[in-house]
Amino acid sequence: MAGVSSRSGLWWDDLEPGRSWSSDPRTVTARDVSSFADLTGDDHPLHTDADAAAGGPFGGVVAHGLLGLSLAHGLMWASTHELDESAVAFLGIRDWQFLAPIRPDDEVRVEYTVVARSSAPGKPRGVVEFDVRVLNQHDDLVQSGVKTMLISRKVVA
Repeated sequence: MAGVSSRSGLWWDDLEPGRSWSSDPRTVTARDVSSFADLTGDDHPLHTDADAAAGGPFGGVVAHGLLGLSLAHGLMWASTHELDESAVAFLGIRDWQFLAPIRPDDEVRVEYTVVARSSAPGKPRGVVEFDVRVLNQHDDLVQSGVKTMLISRKVVA
C-alpha cells in the first residue's frame, strides 16, 4: 500500500533536477576561525596568527577550508528549512574545490541546485545530488562541488 506523508516541507519526490536555492549570507568572524581552530586542533598560523599570516601567501589570516565547507552545509539547511523533516544523512562530497580564501569579515552565501536523484522502487528514501557554489560578498566563487544526501520520500509505492 502506498504511504503519503502529511508533513510539510520538501521530499525526495519534490527534488527534480534543476530546482535551485540561494541562502542568506553569513558573516565569517575571527571568532568563527579561532573556534574552529580550537575545535579541530588545526592552529596553523595562517588561521591563528595575524603577524605570521600577513607574510604568508594570502596576505593575512584566512578561514580553514573545511570551515567554509561546514558553513556551506549549514547554510544549505538554514536557508529554507524545507528539508528539515526529510533529510536523513549526508553521504559524501565529490569534486570539492577550494578556489579562493575566505577571510574573517567575509560574507558567504550558498547557491545550490539539484543535479541528480535516484531511488529504488518501494524504498522509503532516495539519493539526491546537489551542485553547491559558495560565494563571497563580491560574488567570487570561493568553493564548489557536489554534495550527496539521503532524503526521505513522500510517497512510497
